[in-house]
Amino acid sequence: MAREAGWPARFVGHEYPQAIPDPDDIRAGATSPWSSLRASQRRGLTLELVEARLRRAQHHLASSSPIRDVAQLESVGDAAPGEVLRRSAVLVALFEESGETRLVLTRRSFTMRQHRGEIAFPGGRSDAGESPVETALREAREEVGLEESMVDVIGCLSPLVTFASGSAISPVIGLVREVPTLVGDPGEVDRVFSVALTDLLADGAFLEERWRRGLATPGADHDGYFSIYFYRVPGDVVWGATARVLTELLCIVADVEWPGSQRPWA
Repeated sequence: MAREAGWPARFVGHEYPQAIPDPDDIRAGATSPWSSLRASQRRGLTLELVEARLRRAQHHLASSSPIRDVAQLESVGDAAPGEVLRRSAVLVALFEESGETRLVLTRRSFTMRQHRGEIAFPGGRSDAGESPVETALREAREEVGLEESMVDVIGCLSPLVTFASGSAISPVIGLVREVPTLVGDPGEVDRVFSVALTDLLADGAFLEERWRRGLATPGADHDGYFSIYFYRVPGDVVWGATARVLTELLCIVADVEWPGSQRPWA
């Protein structure tokens, strides 16, 4: 099927070193969930405000906890349900600088076997007996040198499951009370950097595309199309599972409805 007339030009004038798929069957997606907000409503996003919004959305540990029982994850897969063979967790590490909350991201090493060169949160596979929080904190220390003692774990976001590979991902939210000094492990991380939430919420940062593939996808519309989110960040593009997590977080922080709340992987 040919692309629709008017489908979005892909990252014109934006540099990124990773390989991003360019499917033939693609449509333009919606504007950002926060597009109706004034610019002033997307600034001044302090850690205090972020934590308050997480509490109100019931993603704070005061009212929720990371899912630990993989049997609970059957409803959030992005493919046909099957056995969860691997569990992993990522740390959404937030800190404040100049009155704005920033989050930590990495570019995966280009020597990695999977997802090489992609932008991701610090994280990885759980060891036997580890909770999502333990995994996220350990991986952040190993990948970017963020010591557990610097992180105040306050909440979690919705888990992701890719049943095609039998992998479950738990996003854990942690506050870093001072600006951290981060150094990436060269074996796993090509680059470690931070980006302000206000910049991710800015006009032009977000892009949604609607893709369709041969296999049926839970959450697709009646024509078989499903949403893929992208974010332009300095020198790169965030997409895939990381962009899913970002979109939920930003919807909570901006106090708007998360489009994924009714999807099977939510």
